[in-house]
Amino acid sequence: MANLAFDWTWWLSAVELPALAGLFWMIQRQRDRAEQQIAQLQAEHRAAITATRAALSDYKLEVAQRYASIGYLKDVETRLTEHLLRIEAKLDLPARASS
Repeated sequence: MANLAFDWTWWLSAVELPALAGLFWMIQRQRDRAEQQIAQLQAEHRAAITATRAALSDYKLEVAQRYASIGYLKDVETRLTEHLLRIEAKLDLPARASS
Protein backbone atom coordinates (compact mmCIF):
# COMPACT_ATOMS: atom_id res chain seq x y z
CA MET A 1 0.00 0.00 0.00
CA ALA A 2 2.82 2.41 0.82
CA ASN A 3 4.28 1.66 -2.56
CA LEU A 4 1.01 2.72 -4.30
CA ALA A 5 0.96 6.07 -2.44
CA PHE A 6 4.53 6.66 -3.48
CA ASP A 7 3.63 6.02 -7.12
CA TRP A 8 0.83 8.58 -7.06
CA THR A 9 3.02 11.14 -5.38
CA TRP A 10 5.76 10.53 -7.89
CA TRP A 11 3.28 10.69 -10.77
CA LEU A 12 1.86 14.02 -9.55
CA SER A 13 5.22 15.63 -8.96
CA ALA A 14 7.03 14.25 -12.01
CA VAL A 15 4.32 14.31 -14.69
CA GLU A 16 1.07 16.03 -13.81
CA LEU A 17 2.33 19.24 -12.23
CA PRO A 18 4.87 20.04 -14.99
CA ALA A 19 2.24 19.22 -17.64
CA LEU A 20 -0.31 21.50 -15.99
CA ALA A 21 2.30 24.23 -15.59
CA GLY A 22 3.15 23.91 -19.29
CA LEU A 23 -0.51 24.14 -20.27
CA PHE A 24 -0.99 27.16 -18.02
CA TRP A 25 2.05 28.83 -19.58
CA MET A 26 0.77 28.10 -23.12
CA ILE A 27 -2.67 29.50 -22.32
CA GLN A 28 -1.18 32.61 -20.74
CA ARG A 29 1.10 33.19 -23.74
CA GLN A 30 -1.82 32.77 -26.15
CA ARG A 31 -3.86 35.22 -24.09
CA ASP A 32 -1.06 37.80 -24.16
CA ARG A 33 -0.77 37.43 -27.96
CA ALA A 34 -4.52 37.87 -28.37
CA GLU A 35 -4.48 41.01 -26.23
CA GLN A 36 -1.60 42.43 -28.30
CA GLN A 37 -3.44 41.70 -31.54
CA ILE A 38 -6.60 43.33 -30.21
CA ALA A 39 -4.64 46.42 -29.21
CA GLN A 40 -3.01 46.55 -32.65
CA LEU A 41 -6.37 46.19 -34.41
CA GLN A 42 -7.87 48.92 -32.23
CA ALA A 43 -4.99 51.25 -33.13
CA GLU A 44 -5.43 50.48 -36.84
CA HIS A 45 -9.17 51.03 -36.51
CA ARG A 46 -8.65 54.42 -34.86
CA ALA A 47 -6.19 55.42 -37.59
CA ALA A 48 -8.64 54.37 -40.31
CA ILE A 49 -11.46 56.35 -38.69
CA THR A 50 -9.21 59.41 -38.41
CA ALA A 51 -8.22 59.10 -42.08
CA THR A 52 -11.85 58.69 -43.13
CA ARG A 53 -12.90 61.75 -41.15
CA ALA A 54 -10.09 63.79 -42.70
CA ALA A 55 -11.06 62.65 -46.21
CA LEU A 56 -14.71 63.50 -45.54
CA SER A 57 -13.74 66.92 -44.23
CA ASP A 58 -11.62 67.58 -47.32
CA TYR A 59 -14.48 66.47 -49.56
CA LYS A 60 -16.94 68.75 -47.77
CA LEU A 61 -14.56 71.66 -48.21
CA GLU A 62 -14.14 70.91 -51.90
CA VAL A 63 -17.90 70.69 -52.40
CA ALA A 64 -18.44 73.96 -50.55
CA GLN A 65 -15.84 75.70 -52.71
CA ARG A 66 -17.11 74.35 -56.03
CA TYR A 67 -20.83 74.32 -55.31
CA ALA A 68 -22.95 76.70 -57.40
CA SER A 69 -24.16 79.74 -55.52
CA ILE A 70 -27.86 80.64 -55.29
CA GLY A 71 -27.31 83.77 -57.36
CA TYR A 72 -25.66 81.78 -60.13
CA LEU A 73 -28.51 79.24 -60.11
CA LYS A 74 -31.10 82.04 -60.36
CA ASP A 75 -29.21 83.54 -63.30
CA VAL A 76 -29.12 80.18 -65.09
CA GLU A 77 -32.83 79.64 -64.39
CA THR A 78 -33.69 83.07 -65.79
CA ARG A 79 -31.66 82.50 -68.97
CA LEU A 80 -33.16 79.05 -69.43
CA THR A 81 -36.70 80.34 -68.92
CA GLU A 82 -36.15 83.17 -71.42
CA HIS A 83 -34.75 80.74 -73.96
CA LEU A 84 -37.66 78.33 -73.52
CA LEU A 85 -40.13 81.21 -73.92
CA ARG A 86 -38.46 82.20 -77.20
CA ILE A 87 -38.67 78.59 -78.43
CA GLU A 88 -42.34 78.46 -77.44
CA ALA A 89 -43.03 81.71 -79.28
CA LYS A 90 -41.37 80.33 -82.43
CA LEU A 91 -43.42 77.15 -82.20
CA ASP A 92 -46.65 79.16 -81.78
CA LEU A 93 -46.05 81.18 -84.99
CA PRO A 94 -46.77 78.32 -87.46
CA ALA A 95 -49.84 77.30 -85.45
CA ARG A 96 -51.27 80.86 -85.66
CA ALA A 97 -50.47 81.13 -89.37
CA SER A 98 -52.41 77.97 -90.20
CA SER A 99 -55.49 79.11 -88.29
